[in-house]
Amino acid sequence: MYTIKEVSEMMDVSEHTLRFWAKNGFIPDIVRDRNNIRLFSEHTLGWVKIVKCLRNVGVDLKSVKRYIELCLEGDSTIPERYEIILDTKKKALEQMKDLKQQLDVLDYKENYYKNLIEKNLKDKFNPVNEQEFVAQKA
Repeated sequence: MYTIKEVSEMMDVSEHTLRFWAKNGFIPDIVRDRNNIRLFSEHTLGWVKIVKCLRNVGVDLKSVKRYIELCLEGDSTIPERYEIILDTKKKALEQMKDLKQQLDVLDYKENYYKNLIEKNLKDKFNPVNEQEFVAQKA
């Protein structure tokens, strides 16, 4: 069994967030010890993993709650859960595409600045230097 602090460190989720998820039914089956401290089992860590995954992709709390409720209803909800996972995966792939485009821009800028540093050049695209370059051309 794990304390909320241990789970927070293991799963990289704040204790506050874990308490919120537990209080609002996003993590079923959490037990409490005789001092009323929440204890997480390997089983409940599985709930934390899926909730964290869905939230990180941007799934709203209401939809995450619906997913958890469907899981608790049983196997008759597998088709609906499957659709939720497919939709979430689609969102994640779109986010990856966007991040790839952002990384491409950052790679370009990294190489651009590296070249400026290596050749001791000024940044002709920096608006602060723009007037200087215009004056040189005149």
